[in-house]
Amino acid sequence: MSTGTGYKRLDVRLPEEQKELIEQAAHLLGQSIRAFTVATLTRKAEEVVERFRVLRLSNHDRDLFLNALDTPPKPNERLCRASIRHNESIVH
Repeated sequence: MSTGTGYKRLDVRLPEEQKELIEQAAHLLGQSIRAFTVATLTRKAEEVVERFRVLRLSNHDRDLFLNALDTPPKPNERLCRASIRHNESIVH
């Protein structure tokens, strides 16, 4: 539901215990429930999006990956045949 100001409403129903916990946390930080909720949800959403956007590798895995890019294996016969079939299907 849009309020006409560029903001959208997010309604959430939750158990009383969770609401009380959120209220307590907001109070401890000196924030309104709204400010606490928006900040916390936004921070968590950014973490989730970042986790799916970035692939993090150990140094060992990074080295293996870069080595595979620098020295790819030669295509085997099966891959060569598949490539030929694919190219033929595009032309026809």
